[in-house]
Amino acid sequence: MAIQQAKVFVEDLQRGMFVSRLDRPWTRTPFALQGFYIRDLEEIRQLQKYCRFVYVDVIKTVGDVGVKLRQITRAAAESTAKDPLNKSVPRRIPVAINCKPVQVRHNSYAAPESVRKEAPKARQLHQRIIEGMHQVMVQLQSNQPLPTAQVNQTVSRMVDSVLRSPDAFSWLARVREKDEQTYSHSVRASVWAVVFGRHIGLRRQELVQLGVATLLKDVGKLYLADAVLKAEKRDPRAELEYRKFVDYSVKLLSSDPNIDRNVLTIVQCHKEQYDGSGYPKGLRGGQIPVLARMCGIVTFYDEATNPRGAEFPVPPSKAVAQLYDLRNSAFQEQLVVEFIQSIGLYPTGTQVELSTGEIAVVVEQSHQRRLKPKVMLVTDAQKKLLPKPRLFDMAADDDRKLARVKKGKKSLAEAGLITIVQDMDPSRYPAIDVARIRDQYLYEQRLPAFVARFLPARLSS
Repeated sequence: MAIQQAKVFVEDLQRGMFVSRLDRPWTRTPFALQGFYIRDLEEIRQLQKYCRFVYVDVIKTVGDVGVKLRQITRAAAESTAKDPLNKSVPRRIPVAINCKPVQVRHNSYAAPESVRKEAPKARQLHQRIIEGMHQVMVQLQSNQPLPTAQVNQTVSRMVDSVLRSPDAFSWLARVREKDEQTYSHSVRASVWAVVFGRHIGLRRQELVQLGVATLLKDVGKLYLADAVLKAEKRDPRAELEYRKFVDYSVKLLSSDPNIDRNVLTIVQCHKEQYDGSGYPKGLRGGQIPVLARMCGIVTFYDEATNPRGAEFPVPPSKAVAQLYDLRNSAFQEQLVVEFIQSIGLYPTGTQVELSTGEIAVVVEQSHQRRLKPKVMLVTDAQKKLLPKPRLFDMAADDDRKLARVKKGKKSLAEAGLITIVQDMDPSRYPAIDVARIRDQYLYEQRLPAFVARFLPARLSS
């Protein structure tokens, strides 16, 4: 019988595994035997000094780890048999990745304030961030020092704004403007990073570090040729050239003596992936700092929701599905789940279809009832655009109807609770101006009677 070998990174080695081959000649290591069982942690430490990965004999490996390896190998072989075209592609044997759970402290901050109250401040800060990034790019291109103090100060104010009301900045991250700059991705990703960090209870200093790093992570792309940077598909050589942007970014930022060392670490590691398939160093699991893992997730999410060259953003559900499919491969599952919870299934600015058939735009989250946000109704049940959008508070509507059920006036079935059926692809209804709805809801002055005047007729019945 042919030897069945599994490639295993040295961080994942366990007692009972039979090491049959190294990633280098045996003569360059202190191991006398060409093939041996791992008996204790000291042997694992020795292998970690000399090797990045080894090959383990699946048949000879004993104990629970042997059973697991044989199951995985068998499943991989069956998959290859079903798809013979993939026989030439080396299959990586997934084993347990050494990574401790991230400490999460939900509800570390006060309940969010009204999004309308925070929105004007958030808009001003958002504009300052965009102006600050423009200044960063100009100064880098002219070999001038980075305006580090200004960036830190602006991100610090953004952190305070997100701590007061995450939705205010989420609005600004969700809606794509017509005059977007090339660095808009970094600005949006920075917002998602701070919203994410608030959700899991990072300390304020960590939130600032994460926000600054996510904002500046791509500055090294200034040194890439346009043909490499803007290519839709890169051949292996172009891909290797593209990946140099991480080192360029670190080099640029590290030239500033005032830059936070933790910011540099996040930038250096944000393209590493949980299973070791990232770059530039191929770190995996717990080797990747937590804040860098978070930066990688928000980077992927914003790129998934705003594909390069696409006219419209992608529905959040599709981006979330892509992200979830990469759990425990590209990204740590715990952090993926926490991020999805932090933004909600329907972030502000999302177009949704209600169970009534109407199309609406989510304008404000109900943080205790994430599936019942405030929305602006923009079409009727037949998908005809309304002359004026109408505000509809789904949580308040539920409360009114459930109160009648509680009093025995209606059954739960008769109450007609309204739900969100799905989020919508913005390209299906290009006439819906989400930016205009945002401005109408957040910034335009209204009389106190506004809500009553715009509520759907069914709420007053």
